[in-house]
Amino acid sequence: MSFLAAGTERSTFVPTVANLPLRPPAMLAKAAASFDVLSRGRLRLGLGAGAFWEAIEAMGGPRRGKREAVDALAEAIEVIRALWSDQRSARAGGAHYRVAGIHPGPTPSGDLGIWLGAYGPRMLALTGGKADGWIPSLSYLGPDRLTEAVARIDDAALAAGRDPALIRKVYNLNGLIAPASRGPFHGPAEQWRAQIHELVEGHGMNGFVYWPEQDHERQLALFAREVVPALRQP
Repeated sequence: MSFLAAGTERSTFVPTVANLPLRPPAMLAKAAASFDVLSRGRLRLGLGAGAFWEAIEAMGGPRRGKREAVDALAEAIEVIRALWSDQRSARAGGAHYRVAGIHPGPTPSGDLGIWLGAYGPRMLALTGGKADGWIPSLSYLGPDRLTEAVARIDDAALAAGRDPALIRKVYNLNGLIAPASRGPFHGPAEQWRAQIHELVEGHGMNGFVYWPEQDHERQLALFAREVVPALRQP
């Protein structure tokens, strides 16, 4: 991402998502803030509670159960926020991650936020209560489950005194733009436009990332030329 940021001016970068058990949150906060400053506010920090635990353990990271992983992520968010603050001395965290008396900084732009890859009930509630964005993937969370997931996020945001409308809800779409339809997100551009419109109007999603299954450069060009412009029209 640093290489790409140095050669671009407008592109925004989002790791989807950084595997938290392999990245100490205090150091991750400083690295993310530095990237944000150098790129003039073009980073959104995507975080995940952890996956592929055998590989994490093989690399020296902790193996955590689902509940413990969510608890650790909640503490990590507190640590990262504290390191991004303007406090003279940051204290945050708990049993899994903590900082005590460290000087925050560098200070990032106001656009740098935390986006979570969340699927389970507790993760969705954490997203609504503490995160700035949500980045689920079609392959893990189908459109038939989006309405319930969005409702959990919005309810948690309201319970925390936050405006649900301010939370970015960005759907990772894996598929193919093709002449003939073979199912959801595998078909002509007009099918893609209709399906994305339904995700916005029917499910409350407000951002999309396209992950082509093959022929990547041509597919991204088709998406940019035949899908995006029509959806941006009022």
